[in-house]
Amino acid sequence: MTYSVFSIIREGLTGNRGWKPVWREPEPKAEYDVVIIGGGGHGLATAWYLARNHGITNVAVVEKGYLGSGNIGRNTTIIRSNYLLPGNEPFYEHSLKLWEGLEQDINYNAMVSQRGVLNLCHSDAQRDAFARRGNAMLMAGADAELLDRDGVRKLCPFLNFDDERFPITGGLLQRRGGTVRHDAVAWGYARAADGHGVDLIQNCEVTGIRREGGRVVGVETTRGYIGAKKVAMAAAGRAGQVAAMAGLRLPIESHVLQAFVSEGLKPVVPGVVTFGAGHFYVSQSDKGGLVFGGDIDGYNSYAQRGALPVVQDVCEGAMAIMPMLGRAKLLRSWGGIMDMSMDGTPIIDKTPVDGLYLNCGWCYGGFKATPASGWCYAHLIATGEPHEYAREMRLDRFERGYAIDEKGVGAQPNLH
Repeated sequence: MTYSVFSIIREGLTGNRGWKPVWREPEPKAEYDVVIIGGGGHGLATAWYLARNHGITNVAVVEKGYLGSGNIGRNTTIIRSNYLLPGNEPFYEHSLKLWEGLEQDINYNAMVSQRGVLNLCHSDAQRDAFARRGNAMLMAGADAELLDRDGVRKLCPFLNFDDERFPITGGLLQRRGGTVRHDAVAWGYARAADGHGVDLIQNCEVTGIRREGGRVVGVETTRGYIGAKKVAMAAAGRAGQVAAMAGLRLPIESHVLQAFVSEGLKPVVPGVVTFGAGHFYVSQSDKGGLVFGGDIDGYNSYAQRGALPVVQDVCEGAMAIMPMLGRAKLLRSWGGIMDMSMDGTPIIDKTPVDGLYLNCGWCYGGFKATPASGWCYAHLIATGEPHEYAREMRLDRFERGYAIDEKGVGAQPNLH
């Protein structure tokens, strides 16, 4: 069924009896051309672009829980392409362009809202760094505006401009950045992939990867063995565990990243605002809740919940730039499992095991990268060659000494 204003009116006038499930619930087939491990945003996007861009439809996406139960539904929904390094900026700009056409592409309302992303600066040195990053963005075809103090005040007059510790001196604005409804991204990609014949198999946990003669031939699951000509891992924070089934040890660590939402408030935050002197970012949902987050919890974990010290740290960052937030009630929090790479940049590559492919190490950038990740991963799986936008995101870059240290704060995940 194609969604349109006419179908909504028709169903409204006929008691909404014509709506159909948005995807099938198939039983696993004996073998597929491609089995994707992970039914989150990246796995579903990969399945969709395999089908649409490359005509590969004999594909299964296997998910141990329900579709979208992982990080795709546990994030702060921010999209942007304000990166500095050439190994990252073209990739994330491609992703932002895909976001801009996503709803028409998959015929699903993902609630893409390009309200702008503003990074605050608090010193002359930080302003210089933002000017450099903005120039790099412009050279890569993205948009960027360097604002002075008055420009930031005009956009966000509610900020604490005269804090003695963190005075706001300006900011870097990307107007095309913003937010997207995270659940709708999963549902939209799932519906689109299913419409092309992709099997979405829920409640199907992978328990082993079968190899013969150095080549992957399928996966063992809680619903039986599934043969595959190619197996693509897209398991986010569980990537290390899944790779271990094939005898691989990855240069990533799994950490918890918390996010929070306040009670519903009247419209106050126009877009996404980030604190330049600490790790804090905030936006406002369509229901009025302030959605915000900060640093990872700093210890290895597979639990989808966090600890209180980070709650305190995030709230301190909020109070530093927006003291009025101290009057808002915190409603709930959730945790995603971040697969932190050693340089803060993801990995999209083949593995040493023939027929086994890897997509991991997304750190804080997994959600915003969803379309480009699926696009480039599908290209790699279909052609065997890395896409031009992901050419530097190779697994062996650490061995070769070509780390892409976007954060510039060291090569350990606890320093990100």
